[in-house]
Amino acid sequence: MFQFATATKLVFGVGALRELPRLAAGLGKRVWLVTGESGRHEATVRGLLESAGATVSVARVAGEPTIEDVLRLVEAARAGACELVVGVGGGSVIDGAKALSALIANPGDPLDFLEVVGKGQPLTRAPLPFIAVPTTAGTGAEVTKNSVLGSTEHGVKVSLRSDSMLPRVALVDPELTLSLPPALTAATGLDALTQVIEPFVSCQHNPITDALSREGIRRGARALRRAFHDGSDLEARSDMALTSLFGGLSLANAKLGAVHGFAGPIGGKFPAPHGAVCARLLPGVVACNIEALRAREPKSASLERYAELARILTGLASACAEDAVGWLRTLTDELEIPPLRAYGVSAGAIPELVRNARRSSSMQGNPIVLGDAELTAVLSAAI
Repeated sequence: MFQFATATKLVFGVGALRELPRLAAGLGKRVWLVTGESGRHEATVRGLLESAGATVSVARVAGEPTIEDVLRLVEAARAGACELVVGVGGGSVIDGAKALSALIANPGDPLDFLEVVGKGQPLTRAPLPFIAVPTTAGTGAEVTKNSVLGSTEHGVKVSLRSDSMLPRVALVDPELTLSLPPALTAATGLDALTQVIEPFVSCQHNPITDALSREGIRRGARALRRAFHDGSDLEARSDMALTSLFGGLSLANAKLGAVHGFAGPIGGKFPAPHGAVCARLLPGVVACNIEALRAREPKSASLERYAELARILTGLASACAEDAVGWLRTLTDELEIPPLRAYGVSAGAIPELVRNARRSSSMQGNPIVLGDAELTAVLSAAI
């Protein structure tokens, strides 16, 4: 038995942003527009919403959102009698906007609803209507049911999660990613690739996520290099936007693995962008999982999954599981992904990060339980 849940409406395509006034109609006239610090698309989106008769207030999310950031947004949006939230930006912006829509409708201490550091209680009221418009091809947050927030008090990133937090509309327009610089294209793109690979090998995969993950891996493998070297390649940008979308759909319904198990604790303790962390960890986690499966579960079907992954990535029918590791390492080198020490991660932090990673819900999807020594070796190599 399995279940599959996603946004109420999903709109994808070059130029799809022009559909925003129609999609927002009837969801609310007092709109809170949440964007990134640069506000790249703010004027365009604001104009589209106002053309439909909306009153628009703007809030910006600088970097990856913390609980405190979201509470400030909630206070302002409540004072403005917000009726509809529109998030336009990368995964951090969408996560901040998603949490805003949930917490406006659910007053009280956010820790009541947060996983790991809080009580993890369910939301008691439906969030405000929320439209997600991604401008990067990475997290797939436009179709996930959780918002990742940093807790400065606990030094970790945790999720606010509910089926009711799935956006009312996910509007994905690849044209919005054309202005991404190469470094951000690389980090977000490898995050997107991670988020189709981990659900594909997850112990909780299902036939729907399998189909989405396979297609996402295929598209990401052929497009990421092209998008990195030529940001104006709209076909490559479209493939990466689909990879990101398919990753969000997959992870929301099949869980992730050790890469994301580490990403939360690392991002909570160090100023390390989520995508860059995932990019650095991915080859090592794949290698560790394959080695552990061969040593302890040599008949596991997950080994054939890794072999299939290698065949898709390399395009070689004869590829074995370990060939996936070589392909990923070559890609991360070509895309100039920095080691984690560039963000201040040091060997002294490893024991705490391993402990916190074990508590992560993402780790529950890993195809095999990894021991502390294995997790330590993976993190050490990424530093």
